[in-house]
Amino acid sequence: MARDLNVVARPASDRPDLLRPKRRGTPSVDVGGVLVGSAHPIVVQSMTNTDTADAAATATQVASLAAAGSQLVRVTVNTDAAAKALPELSSRLSDLGVGVPIVGDFHYNGHKLLAAYPAAARMLAKYRINPGNVGTKHRDENFQTIVKIAVENGKPVRIGVNWGSLDQDLLTRLMEQNATSPAPTSARAVTIEAIVRSALQSAELAEATGLGHDRILLSAKTSNVRDLIDVYRELGGRCDYPLHLGLTEAGMGAKGIVASASALGVLLNEGIGDTIRVSLTPEPGADRALEVEVAQQILQSMGLRAFTPQVTSCPGCGRTTSSFFQEMAKEIQDYLRDQMPRWRASHPGVEELEVAVMGCVVNGPGESKHANLGISLPGTFEEPVAPVFVDGSLRTTLRGESIVAEFIEILDAYVADHYPARATGDLPS
Repeated sequence: MARDLNVVARPASDRPDLLRPKRRGTPSVDVGGVLVGSAHPIVVQSMTNTDTADAAATATQVASLAAAGSQLVRVTVNTDAAAKALPELSSRLSDLGVGVPIVGDFHYNGHKLLAAYPAAARMLAKYRINPGNVGTKHRDENFQTIVKIAVENGKPVRIGVNWGSLDQDLLTRLMEQNATSPAPTSARAVTIEAIVRSALQSAELAEATGLGHDRILLSAKTSNVRDLIDVYRELGGRCDYPLHLGLTEAGMGAKGIVASASALGVLLNEGIGDTIRVSLTPEPGADRALEVEVAQQILQSMGLRAFTPQVTSCPGCGRTTSSFFQEMAKEIQDYLRDQMPRWRASHPGVEELEVAVMGCVVNGPGESKHANLGISLPGTFEEPVAPVFVDGSLRTTLRGESIVAEFIEILDAYVADHYPARATGDLPS
């Protein structure tokens, strides 16, 4: 017998918990004017792979990463030459009109470099320290030296613990305690605990040294997806510091993209994470900015942020042996990407636009209706007409050789009508 289920459907708008995960609560940290924490949008970060001592090359890459949408850019500061070049890097970026905050990445000798080059210490927006890599005999002392310089210059610090560069004394001690425990756990569990404890103890030491609670961010990176998820779940449950997410080394190409999306997607969906980086190994000659685009796409796919109009397109099948819809989808996507620098400044909100380019009549009309603007192209042997839907309603039907150009005209008109242009005086500087 059928049961009477007294279920009342509510619109999605009345169920915000189903639309967006609730962020884990954190203080706000000011990183060179970019606010990080649960009260602010999740921040996309990237890192250069140039020799920082080459200020010209580094400035060019920083500018490229910033243009792609990176809100923070990290540079390696590992030598005297790199530290000495930072003021020149700042000057070159200023000449290029690039104001993205620069984060300094310090390891073994950061305490010496920051002390020796005060101009570099002042120029950087944040210092990144790996507590396992600040020396051995005088680890805490070296760590505190960096923290004191951060305090003097009013800079925040990211304490970044990496699986592969843990404090070996701490790890050994925990392993020994586990071995003699009446209920020992796995080596993996002990290592996760060592990562979390290293981050928390380092943060405690930083605060004891004078660094404000709202000047600290933490990260606890691994290269394995499942390990990363478990580490951040544990760390996120034991503190309220803002957390930076990312695999230590995601890998190259599809592997790196899929691994990053798998790990970050799970954590972000649980409300964990305040800044993210996708640490892709670039293919030879590839654009470094790909890591920025992937990070943005992860956030946008999850509905956490909007960066650029999204194009939905079908994968193709035996009904779409023609490549026309593939070519059109690429053309539209390229057109949107090329227009975004101008549209972002002049048409606020356009990044929320959704466009559908479908290849046949099976799912085409339905998917087109769900987008702001959609076109259902004729598949193989189908009638050579392409209905265009605007906000769910059939607007027109296109035919002939100029379908792409005509659809782009409709797209331009939609942007102009639905995202009113800012007055010239209101344009962001």
